[in-house]
Amino acid sequence: MMNDEFQKVLLARAAEVEHFLSTALGPEPVAGEVTRPERLVAAIRHGALNGGKRIRPFLVLETAKLFGVEDKAAFHAAAALECVHCYSLIHDDLPAMDDDDVRRGQPTVHKAFDEATAILAGDSLLTLAFDLVTDPMSGLSAEIRCELAGSLARAAGIGGMAGGQALDLAASVEKPDENGIVTLQLMKTGALIRYACEAGAILAGAADEDRWRLVRYGETIGLAFQLADDLLDVTQSADAMGKATGKDAAAGKGTLVALRGTGWARGELDRLVAQAEDALAPFGERAGILVETARFVAYRQS
Repeated sequence: MMNDEFQKVLLARAAEVEHFLSTALGPEPVAGEVTRPERLVAAIRHGALNGGKRIRPFLVLETAKLFGVEDKAAFHAAAALECVHCYSLIHDDLPAMDDDDVRRGQPTVHKAFDEATAILAGDSLLTLAFDLVTDPMSGLSAEIRCELAGSLARAAGIGGMAGGQALDLAASVEKPDENGIVTLQLMKTGALIRYACEAGAILAGAADEDRWRLVRYGETIGLAFQLADDLLDVTQSADAMGKATGKDAAAGKGTLVALRGTGWARGELDRLVAQAEDALAPFGERAGILVETARFVAYRQS
């Protein structure tokens, strides 16, 4: 698949996910709810429907497709994961965390609304994620929905994304060594990406060896995603990125780019892409789009 063709597929998938989320985040309450406060809904939509690559739900959909799972069955899980990701960005931007004013070229939620509303918007997205992933409307068995929910909880929680964020905050006080940085990145960024890839296997009830291959692929591109992000942070402008750049260096946070240099980082990205391709090799041509995804993650310019 050529890069231009891949970009078209990625954009089309992002539009589909955005439409699904827009419907789920509508103003009307659903069964079991009392009402949806207008300002809170507006804040949630501001934080969740503001573009972005939607790479995590894309990975859910495409890894599921690898095993012949139809989109209809996978969309609830894909949208649930994106809700978790969007919640994490809203909270990450808060003054007590990374203190960012701009996200994807527009004011962050706490700037567009206020801090309390931003916290509640994030809380709402996190809980909505588990509403979506366990929704019987997906047509999935209760067993699969339960496994998806449990795996998502672990990827997002203490030993996953949230724990990684805690390590990242601590890194501005005491710089971790290289192993510490890798652990941080496997959790903060990598945990949700690993889950995105494993979710496709869970949806399909795939064999253990196939599930393991996708976990390995997900861990690899998770590391590549964060390494590419750190490289872009020191080589691209804020306008190109749609957010502030150079903040990790200013805060004294340890990154692999700061520790090993940009030349090493580019070589390591090549190695990670090759490792991701190796994990997918047993799937043959069926995994072509996932191979292209690894290259996109590593070599993107924003």
